[in-house]
Amino acid sequence: MDTPPPTLQVEGLVKRFGDFTAVDDLHFACTPGEILGLVGPNGAGKTTTMRCITGILQPTAGRILVAGTSLAVNPMPAKRATAFIPDTPTPFDMLTVLEHLRFTALAYGVSQAKGRFDDLLEEFELTEKRDELASGLSRGMRQKLAIACAFLREPELILFDEPLTGLDPKAIRMMRASIRQRADAGAAIIISSHLLDLVEKQCDRVLVLHRGRTLAEGTMDEIRATARSDGGSLEEAFFAITEPDGELD
Repeated sequence: MDTPPPTLQVEGLVKRFGDFTAVDDLHFACTPGEILGLVGPNGAGKTTTMRCITGILQPTAGRILVAGTSLAVNPMPAKRATAFIPDTPTPFDMLTVLEHLRFTALAYGVSQAKGRFDDLLEEFELTEKRDELASGLSRGMRQKLAIACAFLREPELILFDEPLTGLDPKAIRMMRASIRQRADAGAAIIISSHLLDLVEKQCDRVLVLHRGRTLAEGTMDEIRATARSDGGSLEEAFFAITEPDGELD
């Protein structure tokens, strides 16, 4: 069976802030149906990388292709194919939960969106909150609302920055199932998280960053082989790769 072309291609990505290089010559891809985990210590360049992919930040060098379209040359189709859920969602305080879905549908031209509102509200346990203003939502409910709006668009590429922040155990279980469901439907998904257990259980491949560079990339078995920790957890492999001398960064 032929391998589908990557939904996301990152080629030689560099991002500098003055004299500081936050991301240094990254090369990786994410294919349809794949969940890629992005892990690394604080300051590794994870969030900067994701913001470059979404067009929030302009790369210093390199090329980013989303669904075969260059983000630099033709940004609108690339951005339309992408959804980014940050670690701290900021919904519109004076819109209700349902109005957020309606606004998203209008802004992105989502066809037949109205028929999907109730399903998304139920999936993310927001039905009872549908007429509540976003200003009255808890941290976890804001997270669910942001993800529901992203999923309404059915983007080809979905990026999560700490997707489980603020969620209770039941919501975490639901969210993991929802993410896998979207991958099974063909979306390419990237999860950036410090929760290594989540990444190990949820992701098909892992990219380990440190000081803006790739230290390891591959399946869990390949990451373990790089770390020489056969059968160990991602946490064990992570520290073996990022702190080979046993010293904290």
